[in-house]
Amino acid sequence: MSRPTIVVGVAWSTPETQELVHVELPAGAIVADAVRAAALVGGVGVAPAGASIAVFGKRVGRDAPLADGDRVEICRALHLDPDEARRLRAVKRGRGGNPPGNPDLPADGN
Repeated sequence: MSRPTIVVGVAWSTPETQELVHVELPAGAIVADAVRAAALVGGVGVAPAGASIAVFGKRVGRDAPLADGDRVEICRALHLDPDEARRLRAVKRGRGGNPPGNPDLPADGN
């Protein structure tokens, strides 16, 4: 009698490419199992210790249980907070915000 299995996708992206590998795991597998299996099968899933992991966009721990059909996402670290990036773009376009390095100075410089 065969043991029940689940199939999950493991996604990883870089600025140049997006990868998705499907792996078959024993029922009861956890996120760490999927990441490890994906690294062996397709070379994706090599997650640095500090990398965030999500299942369908919701952050989870590496010990989170998986269900058949789940998509595990290995998230790259952000180089800049999205709110800060948006503020810097607005300043660059002259649309307001505080100039970089002068958080207390109004955007018009007065």
